[in-house]
Amino acid sequence: MGRIASLNILLDPSGKDFLAELYGKVIENVQKSTISNLLKNRDLSGDPESGSVEAKRFANATSSVYGTARGNGKGEAVKAKPVTVQINIDREIVEELETKDTLLYGVDGLLERRSTNHVKSMVRELERAFFTEAREEGIAFTPPALPQNEVVESLIQSVEITKNDYVDGVDRDMMSLIMQPSEYGKMRNFLDTDVNNANVNTAANEFVTFHGVRAFSSVYLPPTAKMIIMVDGSVALPVLPRQYTAEKIPLSEAYAVELFYYYGVKAVTPDLIRYIAA
Repeated sequence: MGRIASLNILLDPSGKDFLAELYGKVIENVQKSTISNLLKNRDLSGDPESGSVEAKRFANATSSVYGTARGNGKGEAVKAKPVTVQINIDREIVEELETKDTLLYGVDGLLERRSTNHVKSMVRELERAFFTEAREEGIAFTPPALPQNEVVESLIQSVEITKNDYVDGVDRDMMSLIMQPSEYGKMRNFLDTDVNNANVNTAANEFVTFHGVRAFSSVYLPPTAKMIIMVDGSVALPVLPRQYTAEKIPLSEAYAVELFYYYGVKAVTPDLIRYIAA
């Protein structure tokens, strides 16, 4: 697509197709760029357009003496705890573009640059909202006075041994550990220097797992948490981004390029989230 002298093109069908193409890139990039997209709860029912969705936690089944149901004339009712996630956070990114700017960059180049920036802005907000919710609703873990690797192992075990009506222990491959870069660096240094880890590739950016748990470094953890561990699906983050639109600003040669998105965030299983406070 060559340079275009006016943003009028955005208001005709071909321009709308280009905006839709950029919109598709926004969604794809948000999915690729976020840790929260890997970890968030997807088992949600209901129509997001209605303003809320719902997650359910089903209690574990328990056995009874043979004949109990026959004697009672019915089986045990299925116990489920509903968790409603309100999509109540409304956001917008609205920027003005002057026609003369398109003469310098072209519509495609200018919109590509701005859409990339919009994606990053959206990513930052969603990531911070996700981990802030995990920190606020999770359970504080007091670390023992031990080396970093043993502290992390203790944190993992605190989730692994969880038992209640809904959980009877947790497999490590269901957990994810997210750390501040400084804490992640301590773990990385341990893996790099420990004699039993001589085969660790020190050039690699990530060590992927620690004792069977996926590990991530994130700059988006709230400053009140050194690290957070959670079972995948512990936090729901439904997002409704809308397509890019463009409209002319009256009495000017400027156009507004607009991105609107709506989301909600809610801890579905707060008992499966632990954090070490900073």
